[in-house]
Amino acid sequence: MFTDPRLEADSTYITDLDLCQVRLNHNAAFPWILLIPRQPDLVEIIDLSARDQQVLMQDIVRASKVMKQLFNPTKINVASLGNVVPQLHVHIIARYQSDSAWPGPVWNSGRQDVYDPSLLRMRVDLISQEILNF
Repeated sequence: MFTDPRLEADSTYITDLDLCQVRLNHNAAFPWILLIPRQPDLVEIIDLSARDQQVLMQDIVRASKVMKQLFNPTKINVASLGNVVPQLHVHIIARYQSDSAWPGPVWNSGRQDVYDPSLLRMRVDLISQEILNF
């Protein structure tokens, strides 16, 4: 599977779901994962077959439920923008009324924390275990 180099640089592989690779975004300010369909040359959700659109939605629901269960957020943000990285990918972000970007979007919020390597590994393992057992 080809993953845009910016997505690879900004995230760490967690696991694979039915359609998507799951990656942890490196911005530790927010519990934030990415779902990236494992198919080449996708830009928009409408580029997927009707069946794969349904599978994508199932992957989004599964990942969102795991994020809600693990992080107990005020709100789960789900977005597919692609303005900077055109490869189809979906952001799933746990948000809190207490986070520094609330109620605005996380993009351009000025909040960018770096994971300590051991915390990054623990977060990847936690999400991987929960998502595979869900």
